[in-house]
Amino acid sequence: MALGSGQQHLGLVHREKAEIIKVLNSYYQSFVDVMEFRDHVYKLLNTIDASQCCFDIHVNYDLTKNYLDLVVTYTSVILLLSCIEDRKALIGMYNCAHEMIQGSGNPSYARLAQMVLEYDTPLKKLTEEFGSHTKAVTRALLSLHFLFVRRNQSAEQWRSDQLLSLISNSATMLSPASLNVTACEYLSLEVIERWILIGFLLCHGCLSSNPQCLELWKLGLQGSLYISLIRDDALQIHRVTEEFFGHLKGYGKQAADVKECKEHTVVHSGQLHRNRRAFLRNAVRELEVLLSHQPGLLGPKALCVFVALSLCCDEVNWLVRHAEHVTKTPEDYADSHIAELLFLTEQLRTLVHRHGPVIQRHHVQYLARHHPLQGPVSAPRGEPPTHGAADPSLKLLLFPAVDKKEKFDVSGLRLDWFRLQAYSSVAKAPMQLRESPDMGRVMNLIMFHSKMLDSLEELVVETSDLSAFCFYVRPFEKLFALTMEEPAMLRFTIAFPLICSHFAHCTHPMCPEEYPHLKSCSLGLCNSFLEEIAKPAANCIMDTCAEQRKLSEQLLPKHCASTISKAQNKKAQKQPPKKGEPERDKPGGESQRKERIVVTNMDKLHQVLSELSLSINHVPSFTVFEHMVTPAEYLSSHLETRLNRSFVWMASCNQATQEIARPSEVLAGLRSYLAFIQSLGQFTCMDSSRIIRNVLLQQTQPLDSSEEQTLTTIYTNWYLEALLRQASTEAIVLSQLAPDTTADNVLKRMIIIGGILSFRSMTQSGLHEVFSNRCPFLMGPIECLKDSVTPDTDIKVGATLVLLSAVGGLCG
Repeated sequence: MALGSGQQHLGLVHREKAEIIKVLNSYYQSFVDVMEFRDHVYKLLNTIDASQCCFDIHVNYDLTKNYLDLVVTYTSVILLLSCIEDRKALIGMYNCAHEMIQGSGNPSYARLAQMVLEYDTPLKKLTEEFGSHTKAVTRALLSLHFLFVRRNQSAEQWRSDQLLSLISNSATMLSPASLNVTACEYLSLEVIERWILIGFLLCHGCLSSNPQCLELWKLGLQGSLYISLIRDDALQIHRVTEEFFGHLKGYGKQAADVKECKEHTVVHSGQLHRNRRAFLRNAVRELEVLLSHQPGLLGPKALCVFVALSLCCDEVNWLVRHAEHVTKTPEDYADSHIAELLFLTEQLRTLVHRHGPVIQRHHVQYLARHHPLQGPVSAPRGEPPTHGAADPSLKLLLFPAVDKKEKFDVSGLRLDWFRLQAYSSVAKAPMQLRESPDMGRVMNLIMFHSKMLDSLEELVVETSDLSAFCFYVRPFEKLFALTMEEPAMLRFTIAFPLICSHFAHCTHPMCPEEYPHLKSCSLGLCNSFLEEIAKPAANCIMDTCAEQRKLSEQLLPKHCASTISKAQNKKAQKQPPKKGEPERDKPGGESQRKERIVVTNMDKLHQVLSELSLSINHVPSFTVFEHMVTPAEYLSSHLETRLNRSFVWMASCNQATQEIARPSEVLAGLRSYLAFIQSLGQFTCMDSSRIIRNVLLQQTQPLDSSEEQTLTTIYTNWYLEALLRQASTEAIVLSQLAPDTTADNVLKRMIIIGGILSFRSMTQSGLHEVFSNRCPFLMGPIECLKDSVTPDTDIKVGATLVLLSAVGGLCG
């Protein structure tokens, strides 16, 4: 016994040890991946410097963008690595465990430990590394100056430029965008800002030698207090930059500039972005309405759609990122109208998905009619000019593929153009791209128009991915709560559950262990939002049902006596008594009003119900992490529960006094409820008939789906415990009972039995009448078989015969 217990304990120790080693190995391997990534980045950056690549966002867009992304991604990885406080202990513990098991330490331990020590002060080490890359980084950043100034404008400037307006100039409504660098138009402003701030933080030497660099850096510092590294990891850029410059000799002026820009950002950025969101709500609403009615405009104006998506996404991400961190002036970082902007973003995404073939057909025609290489393209001296001609066969080849919804794949073409772009950007290339701007224009156009054929979904994700909400759960829930408090925004609340479908983009194939967590978070948020939308909708419906029941009660026969009395007194010219019950309103008086501006309670309920119904009806269903979500089912579930409780409440059963509502009055109330529920089909896409069937079926059972008593149980108990008991004690009279004073128990029992039999006869008579009217196909077989079935017949055999006969009668 002791030996078995010891073996179990030893096995438990071994399992715990294996789990610890597994966790340590996961951390250690991540550190090794960072080290290998650093080695590859070193090699690539040195190769680029040795090749003397020329970076210009307007000429070689893809090469410059990928270069700046590489710099920022590498910096973000190193900064995140330095944030792991126990990194040294984890690496050391894993190496010790490896040495105990394998007999020697891990071969990569020495280099990894050295790397961790070097990056104890990450910014200092990073600036040393990028000292030799300053020229390339600075040149790439300076090419952003014109673009950043043009894109980073106030809402007033956007309004004066009529940004995103397709109707401002009707003559150009059908004209496609003909910009030299179309991709720059939908490039995220947040991404550009991150490039500028991190780039000049690494290559800060140019700030004191180049005034244009200093100007661009200051503009970047005035936009945001926090910039995103990855997901919800944000960098407080002003504080980090000020502290770093404070330790550098001769950077007092730059540190003062950082402080000044921070004060400017705190005072002005909140209002600036609030005005931008207000402008975008109006501009994107107009754009969405126009494209919904004329989807053919999506072809020539696809670029405008992606610009709108990018601007909306930037503003939403800015708000969420700052709402989580900023505590001063919180009113500038809360927006109760954000739901409309989210909703319009979802609408534009839906339009692109729905009318993808329209966009593809337009760009096939564009590429066939306006071939990028049509006409001579300037070439270096000594090389022949490149010629091209329009290719009508391209249109004939690709149109059937569009009609058949076949998938295009022209990624190989874009890869070839990217290679040509990189090859022509090095110093010793025979053809210098910066000397051939027409060639750069051709490349940019080819890249953009080819993406319209096979990469629409990738562009939609790039310009409007709101998956950051998955990591900013608290701000997401706060924005939803603000929306629910704003009556005019209720119709847009469905945008919050729809955004949960974006969270699948957060998963990375290299991190499969994240999938269950992200899936659980997404489904949990989606269910929570839909529940919060369905609850007030169900409350509104039940309140309206209660109002309808009050109106129906005015038509009950018990209220007609006073009306008849008044009519008789008026006819006899008698004065009504001064004292008595207050005068009752006549049925229908609630519909009479002197002014339409007078809003009744019913008007308010209908208004709220209409707004929430628009939200619930927006989509029949959508997918979140491979789960099909149906918004109307949430409302149906709440309604079934609430209706069951309301029907029981109508009975007004008082156990103490054994009082209960009249069945006729309860029936009238039920009919008013069911009539309104039936009419909900005009408001919502839920199956109201199914709800009614389910609720009425549950009310015929002893308990409903919530394990609560039903009308059947309540009235059965009342008839047995109150009515028949009172009848047995002669408190009420069901039939003429001769009063007799011999106190014989037998006679009392006979009276009780007689009362029960009389009550059974009454119920059977009523049941016979109801079944004859409602189920004649069932009553016919029962009438035919009642003489042939004897008390000795098996009840199952009799019931089978009745059911078979009823089915035959129904089919006949």
